[in-house]
Amino acid sequence: MGGLSLSHLRLSHFRSHRQARLDVDPRPVAIFGPNGAGKTNLIEAISFLSPGRGLRRAATGEVARKPESLGWKVAARVEANHTIEIETGAEGTATRDVRIDGKATTQTALASVLRVLWLIPAMDRLWIEGAEGRRRFLDRATLSFVPDHAEASLSYERAMRERNRLLKDMVRDAHWYAALEARMAEAGAQVQANRIACLEALRTAQDGAETAFPAADLSLSDGSAIPAQGAEALRAAFAEGRARDLSAGRTLSGPHRGDLEAVFAGKGVPARDCSTGEQKALLISLILANARALQAQVGRPPVLLLDEVAAHLDEARRAALYDEICALGAQAWMTGTEVGLFDALGGRAQYLEVTEADALSVVNRREPA
Repeated sequence: MGGLSLSHLRLSHFRSHRQARLDVDPRPVAIFGPNGAGKTNLIEAISFLSPGRGLRRAATGEVARKPESLGWKVAARVEANHTIEIETGAEGTATRDVRIDGKATTQTALASVLRVLWLIPAMDRLWIEGAEGRRRFLDRATLSFVPDHAEASLSYERAMRERNRLLKDMVRDAHWYAALEARMAEAGAQVQANRIACLEALRTAQDGAETAFPAADLSLSDGSAIPAQGAEALRAAFAEGRARDLSAGRTLSGPHRGDLEAVFAGKGVPARDCSTGEQKALLISLILANARALQAQVGRPPVLLLDEVAAHLDEARRAALYDEICALGAQAWMTGTEVGLFDALGGRAQYLEVTEADALSVVNRREPA
């Protein structure tokens, strides 16, 4: 069974792309062209076919092409067991609409249709910056395994925002907190369980894998002294922490304080203390492990979006990465400034050249050298 893939992609007024229509096959897609031509914009559009704010975490109004500001649209044909049509877009700063096979639905429904993972240069500092980015990375991986993870996360965050409002207003009546904390505990326990299951899937996928990239020992650090025994333990901890939270004006404990920790397994060195090259290799390794785990779990690897990944690898590592992607059968959309960065792919990939003309991105199909 092959991987999930796009067979058609259509962009309208998305960043530098006024209009673009692409027909592709399940092979990897090598996208090349000069800096600023619109390569990353192209794969960012694909990232909007999954829940959330895309690979740049852009607000809805930020991706509409300027100066027209006519709104934007991304549509795709997804090939899985059958063909599925996805369309998303927004007018102005309005909440984006989502349609699957012509029927209006929620963003979270996208997670069950198209599983997408990405790696972008901004993530290179993942191991040395704040925990928020690592939580986001972990939750994106978790969402690929458990499409309902988005709903659990949203439910937890909504209840926590309401609780934080009470805390800021210095409300002390326990009855106001009890219902919110029960909702937080139920959703939070599911979030924790989903994350732990994701880490186990990644560990299993790394064990015995034939790969040129280093394995990572992964763990989930709560950072807030709340155990992961379930909803009742969380509810009790929230109640016990009210006085402290009142002083702070916000919720100080819970899954929103969790952190992903990684150790370079072959050296026993925490990822934050590794070299820049090693940190990048660990990220690539985890993306590949995620893809292998999904292939084992659902029978298909995800669509991969890899921005400028080849530029940070030597020739041997690039070739190894391409070999692993092709062995997985994954449709990986990869960007690079020069077509030569993809020489090791040869005829195993399809090639798109992105250029700029009159402040517009232009995409053309090219044959491999």
